[in-house]
Amino acid sequence: MPQPQKILFVSLRYFGDVLLATPLMRTLRRGYPGAQIDALLFAGTEGMLEGNPDVLGMVTVPERPSGAEQRALLRKLWRSYDLAVIAETGDRPHLYGWMAARQRVGLLPPQAVKRWWKRPLLAQGVTSLANEPRADAYVRLSRAIGLQYLQEVVAPTANTSREQLAGWLGFESAVERYAVLHLAPRFRYKRWNAEGWRALIASLRQRGLRVVLTGGEAEAERLYVQEVLGHGAGRVTDLTGRLRFAQTADLLRGAALYAGPDTATTHLAAACGTPTLAMFGPTDPAIWGPLPQAGPQQPYAKRSSTQSRGNVTILQESELPCVPCQQEGCERHRESYSACLELMSAERVIEAAQILSRSGA
Repeated sequence: MPQPQKILFVSLRYFGDVLLATPLMRTLRRGYPGAQIDALLFAGTEGMLEGNPDVLGMVTVPERPSGAEQRALLRKLWRSYDLAVIAETGDRPHLYGWMAARQRVGLLPPQAVKRWWKRPLLAQGVTSLANEPRADAYVRLSRAIGLQYLQEVVAPTANTSREQLAGWLGFESAVERYAVLHLAPRFRYKRWNAEGWRALIASLRQRGLRVVLTGGEAEAERLYVQEVLGHGAGRVTDLTGRLRFAQTADLLRGAALYAGPDTATTHLAAACGTPTLAMFGPTDPAIWGPLPQAGPQQPYAKRSSTQSRGNVTILQESELPCVPCQQEGCERHRESYSACLELMSAERVIEAAQILSRSGA
């Protein structure tokens, strides 16, 4: 493939997906060292690439753009790039890639009925297999275009100073060890139980760790944090809704421990090298398990009570026959409960947290 001068990297999914695509961005940067790489993202997810040295510019589009927004994007993209790298299998990424560049490479969906019209649009296409970790598909795509895939997840950074960090925390991080907890995922069905969080907070504080909370700005997330803290959880530093992803990454890099459910911040903690404890429920870790900082080693099992890879430990309620169901909770919608997370005991989480925080000391 000729050396491109301008590359558009198309990744129209959520925060964690953008983070997991950064090894492919780095592969392109090293493989085409003279090229300018821009990323096309859903509006709001661009924070996951803040401070990323492999990406020069970002183009954003709403998840549900109006007709006027679509036309504006078309005018901006039309044949502006030498190469479009389509990191997803959906219709819109492929259409935008076709608009943007005369030459395109990318992932194809496993279903033939969704793949037939996309394949002729690509100079190189790799079929993403059903239930395949996205990183494995990226490895095959890199090989197809003659590049060696680099297993480096690149976390964002705001280049936060020690003084700024101390201002957020209210204490000096070089003196006092702290744990970061992310209580509320974006969707209710991925949430661990409130009683467990209170017990974990009490255990961490008893062991002399400061407790710091992170979270999004959504009202439902804030209310859940208030529910946990409103029942005697003890003193914590609550940064819910206050930090950008890049600032959160800088916070995580100094933490003795991170604990959270299957959410983008959990993937971020893993990428930052923080000892990371992830509570998984309906989600299949073999597909969506957080990549440790050193890159994937032995693949995650689909089902295991406890499994560790590098700086990451994943817990599941593996005795329930439905785990992982890959559904949106027991009621099959995003605001559903998930029995596998409601039943996960605080004792198991506390024990795993103690092991992880000791190993990261």
